[in-house]
Order: sequence, then C-alpha cells, then structure tokens
Amino acid sequence: MSSDAIAKNRVAWDEISDEYQAEHGEQLGDEEIVWGGWSIPERELRILGDVAKKDVLELGCGAAQFSIKLAQKGARCVGVDVSGRQLEHARGLMREAGIEFPLFEASGTNVPLPDASFDIVFCDHGAMTWADPYLTVPEASRLLRAGGLLAFNMSSPLVAVCSLDEGATEALQRQYFGMHCIDEEWGAVAYQLPYGEWIRLLRAAAFEIEALVELRPSEDATTTYAGWVPLEWARRWPSENVWKARKRG
Repeated sequence: MSSDAIAKNRVAWDEISDEYQAEHGEQLGDEEIVWGGWSIPERELRILGDVAKKDVLELGCGAAQFSIKLAQKGARCVGVDVSGRQLEHARGLMREAGIEFPLFEASGTNVPLPDASFDIVFCDHGAMTWADPYLTVPEASRLLRAGGLLAFNMSSPLVAVCSLDEGATEALQRQYFGMHCIDEEWGAVAYQLPYGEWIRLLRAAAFEIEALVELRPSEDATTTYAGWVPLEWARRWPSENVWKARKRG
C-alpha cells in the first residue's frame, strides 16, 4: 500500500468523520455487540467468544464503539485508526462510557506495537477494508500470539463485482479476477480480493481458516447504511462476510 493511499484514506476519513458519526453513531453504539451494516448480534454469530481478560486489538477502530462494548465485557482493548478525527470521537465516547484504553493513530499496515501482543485482532470493516490486505494480514499475524484469533468483517467480493458508485446491482459490473484497489467516490481507497486469494493470503501468513460466515439480515432488519445494499439484495446474496482464522503455533 503506497503512502499516497494511506494519506488519501486519512484525509477522506477525517473529512467525513463528523457526518459519519452523526448518521451512524446511534446504530454503532447499540448496547449489544453486533456485526456489520445490518447489526447481526455476536450472540448469534459467535465470532469472538469470551473476551474477558484477553488482549484485543481493533484494527481500524473508528470511534471505537465496538471496542468499548468489548471492554465492558472485560477485554483489555487497544484501538488503532488512520484517522485522527475518528479517534477524537472515540475518546469522547470512552469518557461518556467511563472506559479507558490505548488508542493509536496509525495505518493498519504498520501498527506501532510489539510482536505477539494480542489474543484477538479484529475489525468490522475498518482496516481490512481501507488498507491493503497484502500488508494488513501479515501485520495481524505479527501482532497475534500463537493460537490467537483474527476475525474481520467486510463487504463480500460479490458486492464488489456487482456494484457501481450508487450501490449493489443485480448484474456483474466489475472484473472478479485481479480485484485489489477500489477507488471510492467519496475519496477513499478500499480493497477487496477474490475468495481464493483471501485463502492463499491467510494461509501464507500462518493462519488456519476456521470459518467464513456469510451474513444474512433478518426480514425486518433496518440499517442506517441503506444506500449501500438494499435489504432485498442482502437477503438474496451475502453483502458481508466474516473471516475467522487462527494463528498457527
């Protein structure tokens, strides 16, 4: 990932942070631990398990709503994000919740923390969407202890190949093979890979894949991200998927 792309994403997220939190903050701040744009509960998906007394890194934490909820469950959390403005929102929410944990302004491709520091590295979109996976996956492996869990949710490759700037369609719009960088209309650079390439990348970084959980919202699901993928679309095809992988050793 070039320094230009990192800088571009920092600027883009700094610029939209206030608007983003105003629009989505209430959904993200729901008391229950949930995943994705349709807020599917962790208690149903069982991705992270018991986080009490575990060292947990959120890679691309935004305003840290997810990590705050994990800290309330007893996790020892750390947040990393490329956007200083997003971290300002995080600090405000942490004060409101009476929660305190370290936050670092850094790209998910180069985290200023020691090797083998964490039991869990995770993100809900975050750095696995807006940083180069060829760098973030090995970086997550470096940061995890042997047996540690990497869990990340992001848009599915199917959304990427079916999407134009206005959102997902029912037709193929983008080439599947060779997917990597995607320039987004609001100024950021997003990333996506074909399924087979995700598998090769995770295995090359010393991970064993435990699950690929394709998220399907309920029939009455609501979201503040409705302009992205319509509910009818997400009920027919996976709009998001959670990769769950364990570091070997």
